[in-house]
Amino acid sequence: MQIRDFLMGLVIGGATIFFPRHHGGRRNKVLDQRETLYQKYCRENGAKIAAIGGGTGLSTLLRGLKKYSSNLSAIVNVTDDGGSSGRLREKLSILPPGDIRNCLLALANTEPLLEKVFQYRFAEIEGLQGHNLGNLFLAALSDEFGFEEALSVASRVLAVKGEVLPVTIDNVNLVAHFADGLVIRGESRISAECGKICRLSLDPDTSQIYSAAAQAIREAEIVLVGPGSLYTSVLANLLVPGVATAIRESKARKVYICNVMTQPGETDGYTAADHLQAIDEHVGSGIFELVVVNNNFDIPASLLDKYRHEGSVPVLPDVERLTQMGVDILSGSLMSHHELVRHDSEELAKIIFSQDLVFSKADVGKKKSGLAHRLMHRERGV
Repeated sequence: MQIRDFLMGLVIGGATIFFPRHHGGRRNKVLDQRETLYQKYCRENGAKIAAIGGGTGLSTLLRGLKKYSSNLSAIVNVTDDGGSSGRLREKLSILPPGDIRNCLLALANTEPLLEKVFQYRFAEIEGLQGHNLGNLFLAALSDEFGFEEALSVASRVLAVKGEVLPVTIDNVNLVAHFADGLVIRGESRISAECGKICRLSLDPDTSQIYSAAAQAIREAEIVLVGPGSLYTSVLANLLVPGVATAIRESKARKVYICNVMTQPGETDGYTAADHLQAIDEHVGSGIFELVVVNNNFDIPASLLDKYRHEGSVPVLPDVERLTQMGVDILSGSLMSHHELVRHDSEELAKIIFSQDLVFSKADVGKKKSGLAHRLMHRERGV
């Protein structure tokens, strides 16, 4: 009996059922049901992962990860002060809902139509122009229940697999010190400045990591940071007091996922090693043991020219320097380039799980709940 047959038999009640060849239709139906239950079992017993970030990068990562594990904690940046999120934050004194909304939808187990509705943006209705329906939904729940309970209610409505947590529940803003001496306050203004950032800080500096986020990091088997804007997503999280400490104290594998393209006004000319150096300069070295980088730069010329015109180019790994900085490197063909160049969520999840990050460091005997999860990926050659 194959391992998969044995485990799927356990999943559906302790017995593996076989059918003769002439009952092929019935047999295939049962096998499909067993396969579905088996995959569900593997996800529910998958690795505990804390994924930290913001913007489109975190939601892209989550869409890939949720196929391998349901034990996901998305820890989200809350410094956004632009667009619909910024307006709601200012008017209603709530945390900016945009990145949180995207992560909820990324982890949702719901109909595509409902996701489309939640992403709807009003255009012509007076007073609602530019607002996103999902943002208004979270704002309404926050007014009714408070922000923390609002996340729980939204997660139930959207059948979220995992949890979405703000990195802090304090009202904080980013402050950037530029090479020319300019000091800019506010995430949206920093991104628009297009200057060389020397130092980033939070205002006020008395904020603290959200307790549930700290617990998720400490209990994780893998901590993933990125992909996302180096200064306005990644460091915006790591600078919250308590975050870097929680990561260092966690027994998890700590992984930084570097962007595939530079970002105008933030990381012009940066290699992956430059990204890591900026993190080291802000929160101290040694916080990560692994860095994930892209190694395929086969981008359509027309798309590459478009990005170059905007001041963005592929991020080169600079492997030798990364090695000198004391980190291991995972590399793969991670780009998805259709209308935009960004991480391919499925390829990114594959490379993370292909390395067996949990069991290469932890005691296998203490992690029997992840057995089916590991076997699934070994059988599939992921």
